[in-house]
Amino acid sequence: MAKTYSNKINKIRSFALALVFIGVIVMYGGIFFRDNPIIMLIFISLGMLSILFSMVVYFWIGMLSTRAVVVTCPNCEKPTKVLGRVDMCMHCREPLTLDPDLDGKEFDENYNKKKKQSAEQ
Repeated sequence: MAKTYSNKINKIRSFALALVFIGVIVMYGGIFFRDNPIIMLIFISLGMLSILFSMVVYFWIGMLSTRAVVVTCPNCEKPTKVLGRVDMCMHCREPLTLDPDLDGKEFDENYNKKKKQSAEQ
C-alpha cells in the first residue's frame, strides 16, 4: 500500500482532535468505577490531562500556523500554508516546495529533516 501524505498543520490538528476524543472516552470509562471513587478520580484526571494537552497542542499549532508561508497551489489555485522545505497542499494534496533545489524531485518528507554535520566541518 502506498504511503499517503498530508499537510503538516492538518496532521497536528488531527492529533489534537484525537486527544480530545481520547480524553472524553477515558473520562466516560471512569463511570464504570462509580463504586470506587479513587479509580474514578484517576480516570477523570487522566481524561482531563488529555484534553488539557490537546489545548496546548492546538495553541502551539496556532502559533506555528501564523508563521507559516502562505502560497498559492499551482494545481488547485487555492492558498495553502507550507511548513518546512516540502509540504502538501491542504486542499488537493499537491506536493509543494519552497526550495528551488528540490523542484522536480520526488516528494519525500525526509527533506524537512536537518542533516547531521560531518565531523570534518
